[in-house]
Amino acid sequence: MDYLNLPTAALHQWAIDLFLAMGSSQREAMLTADHLVGANLAGHDSHGIGMVPRYVLSWQVGELQLNQHATIVQDSGSMLTVDGGRGMGQAVTQEAMALAIERAAAHGVCVMGLRHAHHLGRVGHWAEQAVAAGMVSVHFVNAVSFPVVAPHGGSEARIVTNPFTVGIPVPGQAPILLDFATSAIAMGKVRVAHNKKLPLPPNSVLDNQGRPSQDPGVIFPAPGTARGALLPFAGHKGYALAMVCELLGAALTGGETTRPANLKMQHGIWNNMLAIVFDPARLGTADLFSAEVQEYVDWVRSARLAEGSEEILLPGEPEQRSRQARRESIPVDSETVAQLDEAALRVRQAQGTAPGPASALA
Repeated sequence: MDYLNLPTAALHQWAIDLFLAMGSSQREAMLTADHLVGANLAGHDSHGIGMVPRYVLSWQVGELQLNQHATIVQDSGSMLTVDGGRGMGQAVTQEAMALAIERAAAHGVCVMGLRHAHHLGRVGHWAEQAVAAGMVSVHFVNAVSFPVVAPHGGSEARIVTNPFTVGIPVPGQAPILLDFATSAIAMGKVRVAHNKKLPLPPNSVLDNQGRPSQDPGVIFPAPGTARGALLPFAGHKGYALAMVCELLGAALTGGETTRPANLKMQHGIWNNMLAIVFDPARLGTADLFSAEVQEYVDWVRSARLAEGSEEILLPGEPEQRSRQARRESIPVDSETVAQLDEAALRVRQAQGTAPGPASALA
């Protein structure tokens, strides 16, 4: 697979210019570009710039609504329900999280339900927003799109890759950040593997007959061909957590669950999220917490390494290292770059203006 090394700063500006050409405000374009390129920087190409083509298609059919704002629809002080108005997820979720952080600062804790956001991207980004304010956050998220994950014991897709995320600030140290899909592999990573023509890990996908496969193409079949299904991670455990994310993230917040009656979109991805944000300083244990974390980390890292392992990493450390490695340029596979070029052409044809092809940045 061929790669193009795209300069990070130039790619970021290209994304801003594309969203401005579509009609986004300067703020919305900046937040969305920050988020998408930030996902690439963190090593999560599945949620990075490669999402742009789908956003453009969603916008063209009137599903993604530009320049929307998070609207409070239910307010009881420390508990909020917020509607995203099908707006750009990166912009409306930033506003929703800012509200939750503000309330947590005032009350010690905030439980915030966000419904009807367009794809809100890498959920770890929102935990990082809370961590930057000194807050702990826990996130349950569902995705309303075509079902792609089979329930444990089933061979047909009924669930999406519903992520679960926790961010924990640690005084004087890098935060602990847990962020994972409840499927054996994230959907975006399947898309990346499909573009790169690489096999998937064993025990992560079934073909359309319910047989184990490693071919990402079973999730992107030819028209008229039935789709396969991803498996939940850790069998019944991942499946159960995905169900919890669906019910807390969507049903409880007033958002849609992933069932046929709600799957009316062509290209859009709707996200709903329940976030619990709280101020750890209110527990009065900050000094004890920091010391205990360090001692526990030292104990964990003292474990004898497994064969083939070079070190024991903490949640969040791979992202920190990736940001350093990709600070100057981001490798993007040629198929994704071609899709970015097509997206820019679509915007130019619709709006009369757009940035040039992303491939020209290399």
